[in-house]
Amino acid sequence: MTDLRTRLSAIDARIADAARLAGRDPAEITRIVVTKFHPASLVRELHELGVAEVGENRQQELSAKQAELAVLDLRWHFIGQAQTNKASAIRRSANVVHSIDRPRIADALDRAAEDDTRLDVLVQINLTDDLGRGGVAPADAVGLAEHVLTLPTLRLRGVMAVAPLDEEPASAFARLRDVADGIRTVDSDATWISAGMTGDFVEAIAAGATHLRIGSAITGPRPDRG
Repeated sequence: MTDLRTRLSAIDARIADAARLAGRDPAEITRIVVTKFHPASLVRELHELGVAEVGENRQQELSAKQAELAVLDLRWHFIGQAQTNKASAIRRSANVVHSIDRPRIADALDRAAEDDTRLDVLVQINLTDDLGRGGVAPADAVGLAEHVLTLPTLRLRGVMAVAPLDEEPASAFARLRDVADGIRTVDSDATWISAGMTGDFVEAIAAGATHLRIGSAITGPRPDRG
């Protein structure tokens, strides 16, 4: 717990410094702790340290941890690639889905609603030239956002992206900011920009990121899965 507290404090200090350097209020930025492959017990420790926002890449882990920790006041972010056949399971466990990259997954999540509660979603943007990567092409982002807006149980919050490995993060996140600006022309409330991980969150903050996805820099090395 001591090491976890130290790592969490160190990252929060770096986030605050980066925000001030960019002329922003650190309170505008949400830090999501990604707990991929770590046990639910670590999430419980994070909660005891004040963490309220956690992220998972895989539906199975999301569902299992959320069920085990349902009594805790946590906001669960699904940040992995969503599959239509898992939409119901994702919908039951997630408060936010960051990876809407095609109309079919948006439709599936909408159909999976069990009540009138609206699910917060972000349009995932592919900042690479690899069509096999997750995300919609920047040129198609507004069209996808407009489709999401037609679905009554989804609430469009903004955009998400991962910076390409072969591009400077500042350049990539500047392009993401342009896409975000375009989406706000069709929904002025879609103000979230989910961008930035351990190695590039400073550049993401400078480009306007509102949500950062930080993993092992806080949680420590991922457990050996054998």
